[in-house]
Amino acid sequence: MKIIKLWDIPTRLFHWLLVVAIVALFITGILGGNAIVWHGRLGILVVGLVTFRVVWGFVGSTYARFRQFVPGPASIAAYLKGSWHGPGHNPLGAFSVLALLALVTFQAISGLFTNDEISFSGPLYRLVDPELSLTLTSYHRVLAYVLLAFVGLHVASIVFYAIVKKDFLLIPMITGMKQVEAGESYRGGGIAPFLLALAIAAGAIYAASGLWAPEPPAPSAAEPVPAFDF
Repeated sequence: MKIIKLWDIPTRLFHWLLVVAIVALFITGILGGNAIVWHGRLGILVVGLVTFRVVWGFVGSTYARFRQFVPGPASIAAYLKGSWHGPGHNPLGAFSVLALLALVTFQAISGLFTNDEISFSGPLYRLVDPELSLTLTSYHRVLAYVLLAFVGLHVASIVFYAIVKKDFLLIPMITGMKQVEAGESYRGGGIAPFLLALAIAAGAIYAASGLWAPEPPAPSAAEPVPAFDF
C-alpha cells in the first residue's frame, strides 16, 4: 500500500462549496419569503461552480478530468465482474457524480428563468416566453425532490463504503490523499489552468446574473380621467 495525491485543491474546493450551496438552496427554498432572494443568489453561484467544474474536467489534474473517470464499456464490465481497480471514482460512483452534476446544472439554469407570479422572478425570466417560464418553474420545483433523492443516495453510498468496505471516501476529499494498492499521484492542473477555469466561471456568473440584459420598458402612464362637474 502507498499514499498518493488523489484530489487537487480546486476539485476539493468545488466539492465542499457545492455541498454548502445545495444545503443552503434547500433551506432557502423551503423557507421562501425573503429567503428566496438568497435562493436566487445561491443559484447564480452554483452556475459558476458547475461551469468551473466542467472546465476543470478538461484542464485540471489527472483524476479531476472527465476522460479519466467517465466509465466506458470495459471499465463497467470489469466492475461488474469485481475485477476493477483504480484510485479514483469507480464506474458506479462516476455515474452518480455525472447524474448529480446534470441535475444540479439543470436546476441552476432553469432557476434563472423561473417566476412565482407574485414577487420573485429569475434574473433571465424576461428572455423567455411567460409560458415557458412557468413550465421551467414547475420542472424546477419537481426536480428539487429528485435531486434530494440523488443526494440521499450519494450520502448512503459513502456510508456503505465506510462501514462495509472500510473505504472512507470523505477523507481523500478533505486531505486530497488516499492509500491505494497501485496508482500514481495526480499530474497537471496548476495555476494557469485554474485561472482559466476561474475566469470562465466568473463570466458564467455574470451571464447568469442578467446584469447585461436590457431593463424592461417602463409601464406607460395612465391617461388622466376627465373630471365632470355636476
